[in-house]
Amino acid sequence: MSKNEVQEKKSLGQIAYNIYDKFGMLLILIALVIIISILRPNFLNPNNLISIVRQMSFVSMIAVGSMMIIVIKGIDLSPGSVVALAAVVVADLTNNKGVNPLLAILIGLVVATACGAFSGTIIARTGIPPFIVTLGMMTGVRGAALLYTDGKPIPIKDETVIFLGGGKIGPVPVPIITLVIVIVVAYLLLNNTKVGRHIYALGGNEEAAIISGIDVKKLKIMVFAIGGFLAGLAGISLAARIHAGQPSMGLQYELDAIASAVIGGTSLSSGGIGTPQGVIVGAMIIGVINSGMNQLNINSYWQQIVKGAIIIIAVILDMQKVKKGK
Repeated sequence: MSKNEVQEKKSLGQIAYNIYDKFGMLLILIALVIIISILRPNFLNPNNLISIVRQMSFVSMIAVGSMMIIVIKGIDLSPGSVVALAAVVVADLTNNKGVNPLLAILIGLVVATACGAFSGTIIARTGIPPFIVTLGMMTGVRGAALLYTDGKPIPIKDETVIFLGGGKIGPVPVPIITLVIVIVVAYLLLNNTKVGRHIYALGGNEEAAIISGIDVKKLKIMVFAIGGFLAGLAGISLAARIHAGQPSMGLQYELDAIASAVIGGTSLSSGGIGTPQGVIVGAMIIGVINSGMNQLNINSYWQQIVKGAIIIIAVILDMQKVKKGK
């Protein structure tokens, strides 16, 4: 093989790698949709596709917050519990206390944001690993939701609240519109503001961020607070969808959220890497797999196995990219 041929082969390989690096997961999502639609032609029915997106919209909201936390080299195991607490607070305030629904929603979001900010404060002020702090929060907040409701679901009857989860604007369900707003705001925050630049800088090199004058402690608290807010928003929307706030809601949502972020390109092995649009691709991959396997009548246990395998593969690929970049 001549020198020119070797160089051409290397350049083609580099082009292929660059395409995969930028669009790999999107191409995988498209391939999954094509394969499942061949096996089940009804899969491409617009109602089915909307149903998949709506179903994954709740996890996707959480996943955007999880992505931002992972970008700063953190992890949050508490969103599922925060989902439940925000949901039961809003359900109780509107159904049992007669509070104005908009005020109740605001209070629910404040409670959820406070949970995230509390985790962030402990992590930033004490240096305790995020895994430990948020594991404790996951258990404690779930206990608070159970205590608040005595372990019983609280119905939601207020139409304003129900609209958040079950309403439509034109043909589009409100949860999907909410998700789009979250994605746009997160994208603008991360790409067009000083705060966004600081978040990526913190994840890339914390010591350098400190030297450059970034208030790292304040930034960590803010990012975890955003994660709490988005978990609360997801919880309220989900409770509105099922017309009830349940203390058992959101179980394992944090795992699906982290999986969506990692599959979508957020790096667990090196900070400073992750995008909101990537998160959505990751979430849709999970949603398509779940829906496709259900339609193919595949045992639900296999869904967990497949999801776990995809996460491991995504992390392996991420580690390989990090090694190649060094």
